[in-house]
Amino acid sequence: MQPPCSHDRIGRRSRMSQSSSGKRVYATERDLLWFAKLAEHGPLPSSFLLAYSSTSHNSEKRAQERLTDLFHEANTSHSGPYLTRPPQQFRTIDSRYNQLVYDLAPGAVEALDDAGTLIKSARSGPWLHNFMIGCITASIELACIMREDLSYIPQSKILARADAALRWPTKITDPKSGATYTKDLISDAIFGLEYLTGQGAKFRFFAVEADRATEPATSTNFNRKSFDRHLRQYREYVERRLYSEHLGLSAPLLVLNVTSDLNRMRKMVRLTDEFFSGACNYQLFQCWKDFGPIFIPPKPFSGLLEEEWQLSRRGSFNIGLL
Repeated sequence: MQPPCSHDRIGRRSRMSQSSSGKRVYATERDLLWFAKLAEHGPLPSSFLLAYSSTSHNSEKRAQERLTDLFHEANTSHSGPYLTRPPQQFRTIDSRYNQLVYDLAPGAVEALDDAGTLIKSARSGPWLHNFMIGCITASIELACIMREDLSYIPQSKILARADAALRWPTKITDPKSGATYTKDLISDAIFGLEYLTGQGAKFRFFAVEADRATEPATSTNFNRKSFDRHLRQYREYVERRLYSEHLGLSAPLLVLNVTSDLNRMRKMVRLTDEFFSGACNYQLFQCWKDFGPIFIPPKPFSGLLEEEWQLSRRGSFNIGLL
């Protein structure tokens, strides 16, 4: 397969491959903000980046053009262009009509390091899964920015304070054999919310689990990841307060399950009801249909903060309210 040409028939630069005009580009304060959010959350659509910088630009078109320069232009103070456009976003129907998704190039990592704001982020697993995780956490942070009574606490700050990684061992029992296993629990992401009240600051923390229906709800193979094993591991982690030892947290921890299919979500809620003899007050569920079978980069979804989450036993919970 031949690489895509750098310009189209009317002279526009390709959306997929970089083509520098030789223009000199320096990393500005707004650029560094975008780089920091990509380092924290992972790849994000342009609408998310523009939302983060909405108070610093008068023209959204000019901000879009700046993102284009950060992708194409190699004449920088660091190692070439600052941003990439992950190729996975172009492997879908009519990708040319979608907003673009950006991620960090080595030059942006160097720029953050020079500015003293580089954070450690360990990403693994399928790209689409990581993209969904980043859109979830960034949507919640952006919704918090619009509120005066809430502050978002990013994963990097929580892990740095605890000098910890996301991985934590849990002991769970196979219901069929009775054998006990130690399995590492690795949340997709964690974050916290600081609620500013008249009585002072209150806190909650959250583990995020992004579900694109790629894992079975149950499995006869106990070593295979499934939603049933998820429930068992989080019961151990939350109810025995292992997260306090792991992350040094004294405030409650809730689990946010975001799935791309409403029927899948209903099944997960039903399985949670069946698993717990009483109501479970820490497993919460929402559906974000934008992450269905056809890839279309979404816009920020404030409903993750502002709308109700489904609880088991037909209850609901709003994480944006104390």
